[in-house]
Amino acid sequence: MPDLRKISRANMKSIVDWFGCFDAVAETINARWGGGASKGTISKKASGVLDWTVADVIALEDASGRFPVTRLMQRRLEGRLVMAEGCLVAQSGIIAKESGEAISAILSAEQSSCANEKAQAITEIDEAMLALQQARNRLEGPVNLAAPGSDQ
Repeated sequence: MPDLRKISRANMKSIVDWFGCFDAVAETINARWGGGASKGTISKKASGVLDWTVADVIALEDASGRFPVTRLMQRRLEGRLVMAEGCLVAQSGIIAKESGEAISAILSAEQSSCANEKAQAITEIDEAMLALQQARNRLEGPVNLAAPGSDQ
């Protein structure tokens, strides 16, 4: 199982880099929630000394328009969801989409020295693997051999 804490920290580091400086990050959080963040606190969170709070994630993801930590948390639950019958065709489309995004992110990461690109590639690979696992779970699930309309 991947270390979700490391992945979420890398994703938050990517968002902090997007803002450009710790002052901008602190001011964004303060504007959203009315105070409580400082440059020093942001520095400690970015270095991993302190953890990011849910409020920090919400403020920074909303302001940047990027939602990697929220998607990471969502994927934790998606693997537990049971696919409805007849969804394999739709799931195949999801597999194609996620696999294409993963391939694109891998190629971008290969040509970049930026940790953000590598973190994004890992995120996209995880999404593609989840889509494949959901299809596999559906195929391996119990098979209903009763004919439609029968009493079995």
